Formats: sequence, C-alpha cells, structure tokens
Amino acid sequence: MPSKPTFDELIATCQRSAVHLEMRDAYDVDYETGPFADWRAGHRLNLDDRESWWRPWLDLITETVSRGVTIKRARIVSEPVSEYIRYEHSGTFTNVAAGELVRWLPRRKASDLALPGNDFWLFDEKWVHWNHFNGNGEWTGEEITDDPAAAKLCASSFDAVWDRATPHDQYKIQ
Repeated sequence: MPSKPTFDELIATCQRSAVHLEMRDAYDVDYETGPFADWRAGHRLNLDDRESWWRPWLDLITETVSRGVTIKRARIVSEPVSEYIRYEHSGTFTNVAAGELVRWLPRRKASDLALPGNDFWLFDEKWVHWNHFNGNGEWTGEEITDDPAAAKLCASSFDAVWDRATPHDQYKIQ
C-alpha cells in the first residue's frame, strides 16, 4: 500500500473496525432531481423491494462486514431535524441491512464532547479519512493521515458519541 492509501484501499484492507462520524445537518443534494427529490415527492424505499435500493456501496459494506470488520456510523444532528436528516433517517435501514451499526446523537447532547472539526472515517484506529465540505454541504475534498494524535482524537471522539447515541431502530424523528 502506498504511504497515503485511498479510501477504497483503506476499506478493502481494513481488518477490525471502520467508524464514520457525520456531523452536518445537510449534505449537497439536488433538490430538483434524484433520490432526495423523489423522497420529497413522497417516494419511500420499500424494505421488501431490495432491488430498488441495493447499490454498490451496500455491497461493499456487506463484503467488508463478512470479513469480520465492524462498521459503525454515528450521526450528530440538530433537533428538530432538518429535512435532509429526515431523508437520511428514512433510508438508513439500508445501511443496517448491509451490516452497519448506526446511532444518532442529538447535538445538544454533544456539547461537552471534544470533536474534530470535520466528518471522518477511522480505519483500524490508525488511518483517518477526513471529508471536507463547504458551507453549502458540497464535498470539497479529502485528507488521509495516519498521524497517531489525529487517530487518537477520532477514536476517543467517536467512542464518546457512540456511548451517548441512540441506536437507529430506537431513534424517533419528531
């Protein structure tokens, strides 16, 4: 593996754990077309119609979990939640079906936690994959590091969020 592996290489070689912390209330989506627009028009994914929602990402998660890797996703959200978070919540059963463990933490319960400034993935408590976004939620790039201090911060932050967060099947959107 090169000194700075890609995200695809990190998930492909991950051996124990991959954790993902999301802290934005909206990510760039096209309000006029695509899945978010369909959801806004009333379309909901059907648990029994797997073919309509299964996609390459979920295949990757299933394959990774089948290798014995634990994948956890935690989302810190403002309440009342944004329309985008309602959309995310309604489709999160697909992540769970693929093998991800997902929890939600209201932002007001995270006030006393030390959190990094950006969303991240942490692979095997060593490699951090930062995701950078602009103010409109548009992805502007990534940064990958194996800096021990960054990995330690991300691991402790994620664990603190995870311990307080509510499992997906118990988190109710008002």
